[in-house]
Amino acid sequence: MGEFWPVKDALAHLAGRWRVERTVRDLASGEEGHFGGTTVFSPLEDGGDGLLHHESGTFVWQGTPRPAERTLWFLPGRTAGTSDVRFTDGRPFHDLDLTTGHHIAEHPCAADLYRGEFTVYDEDRWRTVWRVGGPAKDLVLTTDYTRERRPSDPVL
Repeated sequence: MGEFWPVKDALAHLAGRWRVERTVRDLASGEEGHFGGTTVFSPLEDGGDGLLHHESGTFVWQGTPRPAERTLWFLPGRTAGTSDVRFTDGRPFHDLDLTTGHHIAEHPCAADLYRGEFTVYDEDRWRTVWRVGGPAKDLVLTTDYTRERRPSDPVL
């Protein structure tokens, strides 16, 4: 894909609706799954600063489709290009700094380590690659996000 696209305000950039395509590769077994759906970044329900991230769609693993969803909070970081990403029970997930258009984050989870690479390509496309390693996991999750625009939406 090309150069990184710096983001001045992470929350303003992420706000809206995104088409999501994700591949999940189990490096140990060679199995591969696919998730397709949408992610919506909307204002928090309590009116606080930040965004509610809600992802929903269908995950296909070993030929079996299942509904899948997750919800996170993207809260303001220390500066406009950053965010503090949390689970909805308030536990920290990872930091996010998009000021250069590229960021590496880590999240220890029990015996596993999640290492995420975030790349912004332009105002309408970004990618995450999570490498998950631990005693029982050896995964790579690659997710491409493409902004969904309505005909009435202005082009930034």
